[in-house]
Amino acid sequence: MDAATQTVLLTANQIAGGVSRLAAEIRRDYAEDAPLHLVAVLTGGWIFLADLARALALPVTIDFVDASSYGANQHSSGIIRLRHALRLPVQNRDVLLVEDIVDTGATLAWLLNHVRAGRPRSLRTVALLDKPSRRAVDTPLDYVGFTIPDRFVVGYGLDHDEQFRHLPYVAALDVRPRSAGGQTPGDGQPS
Repeated sequence: MDAATQTVLLTANQIAGGVSRLAAEIRRDYAEDAPLHLVAVLTGGWIFLADLARALALPVTIDFVDASSYGANQHSSGIIRLRHALRLPVQNRDVLLVEDIVDTGATLAWLLNHVRAGRPRSLRTVALLDKPSRRAVDTPLDYVGFTIPDRFVVGYGLDHDEQFRHLPYVAALDVRPRSAGGQTPGDGQPS
């Protein structure tokens, strides 16, 4: 793997506080008698979904969709790939689409259209992280945990080439490619 350095942007405590705040905002908008249908975007959104579902203290149903434009890259390709479709119908349900991060907005816009085709009663979005400086597609965000700068981030479910998801915090990741001799330029080793 390439050498990487991390700069913590959000600590585990900050994230927990943000999730609690989001849950309170969402609870104010939904009735306590009808289940809220949470749809998490895999793979990055599952940790956020788990914490949010517990913090909501509302009846919920849960489903997952896997759509991405990143692959192993740090930048969106712009091509959305659906790798796992919804298994439960959304018709006549109050649906909350749970995103880990909204960057260009292309994946979220595609997912909103995809879910709308199922005719939910209502459809809203929640994103743990919002990176508005990279927005290429105007997409509505009903609830936002944190607005972050234009940095590639990992941790709390977010990855770089399937690594770093386990971190309890969110960190900016700077990756430097290794040279042909296996050393990382600028790491104090001869290159």
